[in-house]
Amino acid sequence: MTEVGTVPSHHLRNYIAPAAPATRRACDGTEPEMRVEFGFTPRWYRDRCGIDFSERYHLDPLSRRECLVAMKKELNRQFPDLCLGGPNPEETPATLDGVHGALVVPMIFGVRPEYYPDNWPAPKPGVMTEAEVEALEVPELSGVSVFAQLVEQMDTIEREFGRIEGFINWQGVLNTAFRLRGHEIFIDLLEKTSLARHLFDVISKTMIEGARFVYARQARTGVIVRHFSVSNCVVNMVSPALYREHLMPYDRRISDAFEHFGIHNCAWNVDPYVADYASIRTLGYVDMGLESDLVRAKEICPDTRRAIMYTPTDLAAKPEERIWGDLVRIRRELSPCDVVAADIETDTPEERVRMFADMARKTLEAGSTSPSPCRRGI
Repeated sequence: MTEVGTVPSHHLRNYIAPAAPATRRACDGTEPEMRVEFGFTPRWYRDRCGIDFSERYHLDPLSRRECLVAMKKELNRQFPDLCLGGPNPEETPATLDGVHGALVVPMIFGVRPEYYPDNWPAPKPGVMTEAEVEALEVPELSGVSVFAQLVEQMDTIEREFGRIEGFINWQGVLNTAFRLRGHEIFIDLLEKTSLARHLFDVISKTMIEGARFVYARQARTGVIVRHFSVSNCVVNMVSPALYREHLMPYDRRISDAFEHFGIHNCAWNVDPYVADYASIRTLGYVDMGLESDLVRAKEICPDTRRAIMYTPTDLAAKPEERIWGDLVRIRRELSPCDVVAADIETDTPEERVRMFADMARKTLEAGSTSPSPCRRGI
């Protein structure tokens, strides 16, 4: 396996741009054995910077860039020792990070977004009927308004900054099907299998086509993206057998379409699914909740960058001694790995974030060399 720095080239790490949903990016070899990634909700930034995350934020890359600079400066002001905003926030270019939150693919299929000044966009009420699903086809993306506007944004970013940086959050097949069909998708899986599979087929092909287009457009500006990471946030709503039979074929299809591949399992117990995930291919990334059997996950995915999704409620309210115990366990049983403290809410004291970072650093120093004190993600 080709190496990048000191890690295999297929390894991915968690990545949370300011106010954007978590996604993944390639490892660069600088990652410590146990790396923390912090992410804060739009409301956190709204309350501290006054940023409006309504429609303009998602449609105007230059306005979004101004907000991004302000957010990075605020991160450095609140957490000067952690360098979460990077060394030179004012040099930040416009990017694709966070555009339409997790709704780009649903919007391609006609989902109407509801934008908020202090939150990610959410789909407006309404689900596809059976007839609408049956009639669904892979769309010609150039004729889809949300995608055409995304191309305009990429043109603007290239014109103003040269390189088109950032990542669209493509989500996953079941996540998108749930947004299109609602809870009916779980009934479809049991009673209308052909309907569900048709929906999964169209979604997966559209995701691949959309990502390939964006990656090719980025590559023209020197930004090379070789990976795809699916989000299986609602996979716990289906049994391992149903996942294996009806959903894994589409995850496998997406995996086959890209050089490197990862799976976001969310903060659920990964135990019922991890063996199936690992059978798709050598994963670059997989994450899980603390209830998972971490030792088994490491055994099943030995050549994978693994991650724990540390819940915002645990970060905000768990006793300090239990957090310390969690971090010791994570390092002992799962590392090398990421610890992802995402969706930190506005009422979580900054001191809790600093405490968590300090504990993680001490846990790491107890058994390995301390990383640079000025690196994003500790």
